[in-house]
Amino acid sequence: MRLENNMITVVGAGIGGLAIAILLRQAGASVRVLEQAEAISEVGAGLQISPNGVAVLRAMGVLDDLAWNATRARAVVLRRHRKGREVVRLDLDQYASDLRYYFVHRADLVELLAAKARDVGVQIRLLQRVDRVDPSGAPKLYLANGSCCHGDLVIGADGVRSRLRDAINGVQEPFFTGQVAWRALVPNRLKLENEAQLFMGPGRHLVAYPLRDGSLINLVAVKEQRTWVEESWSLKDDPDNLRRAFANFGGTAHELLSDVQEVGFWGLFRHNVAEKWHAGRLVLIGDAAHPTLPFMAQGANMALEDAYVLADSLTRAETLEGALTRYQSRRRERVSKVVDTANGNAWRYHLRPPISWPAHLLMRAMSQWAPQKMVGQFDWIYRHDVTEGQGLQGARTDAH
Repeated sequence: MRLENNMITVVGAGIGGLAIAILLRQAGASVRVLEQAEAISEVGAGLQISPNGVAVLRAMGVLDDLAWNATRARAVVLRRHRKGREVVRLDLDQYASDLRYYFVHRADLVELLAAKARDVGVQIRLLQRVDRVDPSGAPKLYLANGSCCHGDLVIGADGVRSRLRDAINGVQEPFFTGQVAWRALVPNRLKLENEAQLFMGPGRHLVAYPLRDGSLINLVAVKEQRTWVEESWSLKDDPDNLRRAFANFGGTAHELLSDVQEVGFWGLFRHNVAEKWHAGRLVLIGDAAHPTLPFMAQGANMALEDAYVLADSLTRAETLEGALTRYQSRRRERVSKVVDTANGNAWRYHLRPPISWPAHLLMRAMSQWAPQKMVGQFDWIYRHDVTEGQGLQGARTDAH
């Protein structure tokens, strides 16, 4: 398809929405992004960009900016919860030296993508909340401010509560996993290294890693809990509730939790991967198509992969229907496997005695006997490069 005469509307100015906007503008399309917030910002704190996401950022021309705004991860360390004793150290520098893993503040990544989008000529419109979608013919987006918007193609990058997903698939309710999560930022007064520290406890775990110049530590704590909690990134909780939930975590984990002053709180819900990712001139990317639990740190990376594959499919196919069909066929099996892996990963960190003792011993033995195998167990995720051998047809990095 030739994109030069097409107006493409992207709903949502998160990581996936901004990425697809940049890629399509670089390929010659006119692109506007509708964002419901009053400013380009991002709630939350840290996220991990793994090599598969790095490949897309490199192709977009923003990898150098990421490197300046992020911390390169050197290792992943699994620890017991009581005293923080090391169980497994996965040395990325030694056993994955050709790959780049980054810790980045979510707001920093969104900001650099927004700056790139504006630089290449993407229109970003704020305070544009979509209330209703009419998918028939040329799709119409009815906004909360009373206006109506459309496009030759409308891309839903509007997250887990996607209006566009509902328009394509109907309303589908997620189910509560029986797990809740807290997130917080604390000062790095302990001078922690550029490593992901994962503290494993019975029915719960805590992840910590540095952000920005190493002055901050991002904390994500997950606990099994029967009580239902809303699936929202805007909920707050009393830090003392977090500390009570992890009261038996000692050592470094205890010190980090003692520094928490403000904490977000949300329930973890499981969503099915959308059966249909496109209908007519509507198409979904990222969490709108396949929300994932955080246990593989792949939400942002899958959205970046989606963006590249969708843009590539649009530039190569002869028809819109062919492009969207090709996009879904290239992505659905992979993201389904990633989502399933994340769904099944938390239990590894939540083992209880007496099972946890031999399990941790086995993990330690494997890391000592076969460290390369331990580091490479998810190479099918991290070494997958959607840009390899692909250069977007018609792409131009100086598009204005």
